Amino acid sequence: MNVGKPAVARLAFASIAGTALEYYDFAVYNTLAALVFNTLFFPGVDPLAGTLLAFATFWVGYLSRPFGGVLFGHLGDRRGRRFVLVTTLLIMGITTCAIGLLPTYERIGVWAPVLLVTLRFVQGMALGGEWAGAVLLSMEHGSVAQRGRNAAFAQMGPPIGVLLATGTIALITAVMSNDELLAWGWRIPLLASAVLVLFGLWVRRGVPETPQFRELPVSAHTRTPVGAVLKEHWRGLLVAGGSRFGPDVQYSLISAFVLTYISTILGLSKTLATSALAVGAACSAVFVLIAGTLSDRFGRRAVYSVGVAATAVWLCVLFPLLDTKSTLLIVAAVASGFIVHAFMYGPQAAFIAEQFPTQVRYAGASLAYTFAGVFAGGLAPFAFTALYKAYGKTLTVVLYTFAALLITTVALKMAPRDSR
Repeated sequence: MNVGKPAVARLAFASIAGTALEYYDFAVYNTLAALVFNTLFFPGVDPLAGTLLAFATFWVGYLSRPFGGVLFGHLGDRRGRRFVLVTTLLIMGITTCAIGLLPTYERIGVWAPVLLVTLRFVQGMALGGEWAGAVLLSMEHGSVAQRGRNAAFAQMGPPIGVLLATGTIALITAVMSNDELLAWGWRIPLLASAVLVLFGLWVRRGVPETPQFRELPVSAHTRTPVGAVLKEHWRGLLVAGGSRFGPDVQYSLISAFVLTYISTILGLSKTLATSALAVGAACSAVFVLIAGTLSDRFGRRAVYSVGVAATAVWLCVLFPLLDTKSTLLIVAAVASGFIVHAFMYGPQAAFIAEQFPTQVRYAGASLAYTFAGVFAGGLAPFAFTALYKAYGKTLTVVLYTFAALLITTVALKMAPRDSR
């Protein structure tokens, strides 16, 4: 079923706005984990070790995603896409504001990191149920011939959310002293999400359920969508999950470890680190849509493969560019990383969703996205920091990312030939 241009525009806005707001919350946490949480919640250890512990809480947000993927994947295929999208956005907003109100280690001791980890777990669950619904919201309304472009609308949300998050934090770090940032400034971007989430809820409540779900006969509904995916669509699950590794690990390299590398290891300003990330996120939002649109013409696997190859080349020059300590070259290194990532991330949404039929598509896409995320992007910042702390060489970080790209290459080779 096709919809008119005004309807497509509205759906695109709802899809972009929702994922942007949820990833704003997630990106604010990730950025603060790289910059200040080591001091606020894990004091008494050296800066790199504190960052290691902060990134352990980063991983918890990924570790909890499969729980959200299972729960909300089931609800998404039973109750509908729209119901889940409103629910997950509300949960994300409440938990992010709660993190912004947390007392630090100085006030309540060990309970501070315990509460931080607990809220991070809930935050990850919400995000685990969000992604597939946002993708299906736009993809299942539009033309089959434009699935790549339509699904890419949801993929534009994360870089826009990162842009909002890093832009906010860059502004705060620029106008505040480090003492002010540690005392209270870090709370501002977390509490600001309340306003953004209310806006997102207003947008999504006005969006109808997708035609493909509404037109699905009652007899076609599966009582246990997750079980059906594991039993009947395990190959699609492996292909979809494997396709996530390369882009997920590379994204964590840019958005988390590179921030730490610039500000802690190179000793450059936090403002430079977050500003470079903001520029890169802006580039990503544009190129994600370009890549998704190209995948409708040249095929998902072809565009995806170009992204993998370009990322492999980018890895060879990343740290030499950063080590120059040149502001221009550092921004160029981060921005180009986001651009090559977009050529994997743009076609990714449609590629993953197309591995599963409509009746289990929410569950299948959610499981693939979230379980892969645990071992790909979620573990990566912790692994990067641990490898660098153990060996003191960026080569270990590069090799780790190369291995993730290899997994994605194998997954693309395994995809059915009719998978565009």
